[in-house]
Amino acid sequence: MVGYSWPSEAELNELKKEVAEMAKRTTEEVRVVVSPYRICPLGAHIDHQGGAVSAMTINKGVVLAFVPSGNLEMVLRSAQFGGEVKFRVDESHHPKKAAKANESINSIGSTKLEEECCWGRYAKGAVYALNSKGNVLSQGIIGLISGSSGLDSSGLSSSAAVGVAYLLALENANNISVSPTENIEYDRLIENEYLGLNNGILDQSAILLSRQGCLTFMDCKTKEYKLINLKENDIDGVQKSYKILLACSGLKHALTSGVGYNRRVAECQEAARILLDAAGKHEVEAVLSNVEREVYEAHKDKLEPLLARRAEHYFSENMRVRKGIEAWASGRMDDFGKLITASGRSSIQNYECGCKPLIDLYEVLLRAPGVYGARFSGAGFRGCCIALVNADLASEAASFVKREYNKLQPELVSKIDQEAAVLICESADGARVIAAP
Repeated sequence: MVGYSWPSEAELNELKKEVAEMAKRTTEEVRVVVSPYRICPLGAHIDHQGGAVSAMTINKGVVLAFVPSGNLEMVLRSAQFGGEVKFRVDESHHPKKAAKANESINSIGSTKLEEECCWGRYAKGAVYALNSKGNVLSQGIIGLISGSSGLDSSGLSSSAAVGVAYLLALENANNISVSPTENIEYDRLIENEYLGLNNGILDQSAILLSRQGCLTFMDCKTKEYKLINLKENDIDGVQKSYKILLACSGLKHALTSGVGYNRRVAECQEAARILLDAAGKHEVEAVLSNVEREVYEAHKDKLEPLLARRAEHYFSENMRVRKGIEAWASGRMDDFGKLITASGRSSIQNYECGCKPLIDLYEVLLRAPGVYGARFSGAGFRGCCIALVNADLASEAASFVKREYNKLQPELVSKIDQEAAVLICESADGARVIAAP
């Protein structure tokens, strides 16, 4: 915990106290999982196509305090949302697509609780994922989950952080030993099968694999990954320390309820199918990572303009990731930042995500003092933007962004918790159990 501002000792003590009261246990019996949010400097929107991505976790995220229930019951509360979720780990939990047809199957009224306390669906998804892979859950948990105070976590993969937190807690309570790569698959089941979101594995991979001070590189086709340390000095021998800026736009939009994300995934797949068919590879899975660059260059004229833009984003972003890890490993933060900014441009022009408020915030960040590079965070349909900034100028940059964005979007700014409007963050370790008897 040394060097971390999150979670604070006071926050941990408060969560432990409340769980102890819920479960009628002592605070010493309470266990804690921390599951950080992630940022993706490079590799936007290509993980679902098997592309190369980069990520790191930050010192903000989800904390889940819990005790094993001693029976099959799950009892959960949230620090951010009302109500209490109760269900059993031996219930049948059906994926989103099947839930409506089978909603009467729950004998203890979990469907009604799902409607009243929809945040509980991630816990149910974790139970679904573990059970579907043959794990035997002999007991549930009594727990309280809390996200970082005041922060709009849209675009920071808070959903994956929540799913991972529940997985780690259930595994810990049931003495199930699971590798990080297995948990990546389990969380994919939560997101893809249970919740019906067609995303890739970047989010959960970053949350489970990242380490403080490193850039996590992952090939989403082969599942191979490596942690890359930032070279301490640049080529001139001058220290290039950095901080991470999180700038909230004030936009809120539920990713799983919209069609924008899933539609773009389908468009990438359609582009891949056209390119593969043109190359005579009719039996190959239609994802862009299965299209060689030479095939793309030879047949891209067969793509209609919209699909051509999606494919161009994939191939250019994949190249930016490769160049980016070289720049990071060499300590060339300026070059790394330029690639981040180019990623943001391609997300706007080729992938066509974002809207005026997010684009305004992105442009403001690029003008802020000391910023190396900036882009949208997450899917780019809501939430926040990220920037890497010279550590010595981080406070000045944060003040600049607050002031200038307010000039452009005063109505949205009025809805933001001003203490969390622009946060200065640091790299952090990935998800883990930090307190257990």
